Amino acid sequence: MAPVHLNRTMALEQELNNFYCDLHVHIGKTSSGESVKISGSRDLTFAGIAREAAERKGIELIGIIDSHSPPVQRDIMDCLDSGEMTAAAGGGIAYRGTTIVLGAEIEIREPGRKECHVLAFMPDLVAMQDFSGWMSRHMRNINLSSQRLYAPARVLQDEIYGRGGVLIPAHIFTPHKGLYGCSAERMADIFDLNRIAAVELGLSADSEMAGYISELDRYSFLTNSDAHSLGKIGREYNVMQLAEPSFAELRKALERKEGRGVAGNFGLNPRLGKYHRTYCSGCGSIIDEEAATSERCPYCGSLKLVQGVWDRILHIADREAPVVPAHRPPYHYQVPLEFIPGLGKAKMKVLLEAFGNEMNILHKAGEAEIAAVAGADLAAKIVAARTGTLELSAGGGGTYGKVVQPGGSKKDKS
Repeated sequence: MAPVHLNRTMALEQELNNFYCDLHVHIGKTSSGESVKISGSRDLTFAGIAREAAERKGIELIGIIDSHSPPVQRDIMDCLDSGEMTAAAGGGIAYRGTTIVLGAEIEIREPGRKECHVLAFMPDLVAMQDFSGWMSRHMRNINLSSQRLYAPARVLQDEIYGRGGVLIPAHIFTPHKGLYGCSAERMADIFDLNRIAAVELGLSADSEMAGYISELDRYSFLTNSDAHSLGKIGREYNVMQLAEPSFAELRKALERKEGRGVAGNFGLNPRLGKYHRTYCSGCGSIIDEEAATSERCPYCGSLKLVQGVWDRILHIADREAPVVPAHRPPYHYQVPLEFIPGLGKAKMKVLLEAFGNEMNILHKAGEAEIAAVAGADLAAKIVAARTGTLELSAGGGGTYGKVVQPGGSKKDKS
């Protein structure tokens, strides 16, 4: 019997494939024009995100945050009733080879602490509707995105996991509502660590930086876009090894069970993140020093400093050097296509016509193939973007870093 069992295991592993996943995309408006994420684009409707992910981006598992909003749920039901979308086997909503997992971004604030954001994902629309019903009794406006929940963090965990969902702290290091960035020095101060599915690093951190904090060793890391416009979908993403794109497979991947897992994180070099380094709101300087430990700005002497992600990590670290566990996949520095100097709408249209979607451009098209379509100079830049070798200036204070062009000019894509 042992050989038969082994062969079955090998067959199961052979059925796994890599899928591109971005699990943090906001709804801007409903199809009828109702606002959900105030800062989100009006094109960010449930159907609009699904089309962008499936047709232009090549994202095969997309997490649509704000699916807790009852007006958004009406849009979802319309998509299902029309037959445009279907319930996915294993959980989620299926659309043209892409599966949507239904999520909510929630703001919590424990007594004596600043607020932070978490992501909650549910296996299906029924579970999300039930979860919304509970949240509506502890939230002032259930229709809007990222609203404050007036309930303890561990009660929130009870409600999420009791419905078969998962909880993921969002953009954990950012000074703007990140758990470590402004709310706590240890996640255990707020949550039951056994009921955390994974953590989202955010645009200004990478796996090595997170390796300074030992309680994170057990978790899978996610790199997501936190997109507030269609163009930002997939600016950071994950490659996951799954049998199929679904909620059930996502849960297994985050738990690293049965061969499933996060096979790679693709994110901005942290220097491009808009909260990477400490920022002086007095003179507007980004303090891009080896160690920004002073309480005063070294340029103007102001005390009005917004501590950057890297400087915050060094401040709360419980290790002298980072540790990257054996289960941690590679973190690939990748500059999004929209950051690349010279790649405008016309050239992007030509590339998409040639290669189908952005994931194909980034992962499958060879340099010679790209050069034949868009020219040698742009092809070289795209290859450099894949490998993170473009020269960068640091971000901070809410402004993205920049790709430095030859001759010292900078392409500002914030």
